[in-house]
Amino acid sequence: MKQLIECVPNFSEGNDQRVIEQIAAEIREIEGVSILNIDPGKTTNRTVITFVGEPKAVSEAAFRAIKKAAELIDMRKHKGAHPRFGATDVCPFIPVSGITMQETVEHARALARRVGQELNIPVYMYERAATSPERANLANCRAGEYEALGERLKSTDWRPDFGPARLDEWTARTGATAIGARDFLVAYNINLNTTSTRRANAVAFDVRERGRAMIDPVTGKKVTDERGKTIMVPGTLKAVKAIGWYIEEHGVAQISMNLTDISVTPVHVAFDEVCRKATERGLRVTGSELVGLIPLRAMLDAGRYFLRAQQRSTGVPDSELIKIAAKSMGLGELSPFNPRERVIEYILEDAETRGKKRLVDLSLAALVAETSSESPAPGGGSIAAAVGALGAALAGMVANLSSHKRGWDERWEEFSDHAERAKAFQEELLALVDEDADAFNNLMAAYALPAKNDAEKTARHQAIQDATRHAAEVPFRTMTLCRDSMEVIRAMAETGNPNSVTDAGVGALAARAGVLGAFLNVQVNAAGLDDRSLAGELTRRGEEIATRACLQETEILAIVRGRL
Repeated sequence: MKQLIECVPNFSEGNDQRVIEQIAAEIREIEGVSILNIDPGKTTNRTVITFVGEPKAVSEAAFRAIKKAAELIDMRKHKGAHPRFGATDVCPFIPVSGITMQETVEHARALARRVGQELNIPVYMYERAATSPERANLANCRAGEYEALGERLKSTDWRPDFGPARLDEWTARTGATAIGARDFLVAYNINLNTTSTRRANAVAFDVRERGRAMIDPVTGKKVTDERGKTIMVPGTLKAVKAIGWYIEEHGVAQISMNLTDISVTPVHVAFDEVCRKATERGLRVTGSELVGLIPLRAMLDAGRYFLRAQQRSTGVPDSELIKIAAKSMGLGELSPFNPRERVIEYILEDAETRGKKRLVDLSLAALVAETSSESPAPGGGSIAAAVGALGAALAGMVANLSSHKRGWDERWEEFSDHAERAKAFQEELLALVDEDADAFNNLMAAYALPAKNDAEKTARHQAIQDATRHAAEVPFRTMTLCRDSMEVIRAMAETGNPNSVTDAGVGALAARAGVLGAFLNVQVNAAGLDDRSLAGELTRRGEEIATRACLQETEILAIVRGRL
């Protein structure tokens, strides 16, 4: 899965559209970054920009935006309703997919170090990236706001983590910035079959982490501790904030929730718990709605959760997982739920591919036509990957059919695991269909580079070698994946639904074709490498994989014939 980070910097300007646009333009300049939302506030005099991309691109975009904000915003003149202490007040990184929180923290700290050293802006690390427990809370870092910054910078306890610990002409203008890493927040509302805000609040208090005030059963008053502070009875869900309210537009009461850490309380867990607590109070959940965006993994996890509850295979396409998740949680009750508009990864994918033609998006007939055209790409490498993906897909089909075969109910999980593995091979091989074509096109582009003098000749030769290496490594990965997929295919031939055993046999034939077809591309590209050691290694290992694939195919077909 591609590594994706969301960044949500808050800039201390919400009225001057020219300033806001110049900051946003710095972000747009970075390839691989997509702005999802720009939200200016006039009263707060603050703008929140949300953008997503791969870590290095996001870090660069954040740095340039912080730099531009420092050039355009003078904190000595700033007034606004929201707490603030810098031109770029806060800049959190949020892991979206394919990246751990610790890795995200490291990217945040690298950005903070660069901002402190190159821009001479005082930086405080907060949330998960904090350098001490007291700095984890943003309110502590920003105490006293901009007006108290001069004294705090000089204090021993609140020296910045990076950048200058003084208020001079420059830092008086820029203020300080808090850079951190936090979990992804999902805003999620659950609909009830009531118009009562009080009853919705009761359910909200049942589930939210903070819970409700403890009430003395005799006096009916709130119970306090020795310091006079109200004692709270925690709710059942961690990392959840919730309140009940009435939505006049739809005529229903809702539980409005902020899921502050979906790795602790995922969306589907919150939904089921609200259902349980609502039922205990004589209410019914009728559906739910997302406010804003959600990571793909959250929807896929929800789909798997509801399928497992039915003892059904989870190794189905992502579109099916999302469909079962949306249907189970009633996400389309109040308005249509379109994953392409709500799932972060899909929004990015659509932005990246807009105007581009991807082979995997073509119909089968269009792919065949494109392959038969005069263009040399897609060629054998792409087709080898496509054939291999079809072989893995057949293994997944047999596994899914076997998981709900009559009389095999107790084996559903076994086949679900096989289907998940087959799906992983299928998706990786599909990605290689386009990557192989891109590798060929990059090689052709390298050959087209100018070579009028020695420097250009050297650069052209190096570019050709780099592109040739990549063009050999891509089909080598295709070979490896096709060969490895034959383990699942064999399992399905041996233990899968006997009515589908021939499908496993065709899968073996397709996987072997993928291996041998990709190997031809490995050989032709390896021949053009100056690094003869690498060329020899790719060829030797390729021969081993091809030999093993042929043996596996023979063994699988023997198993298939034996079960006919």
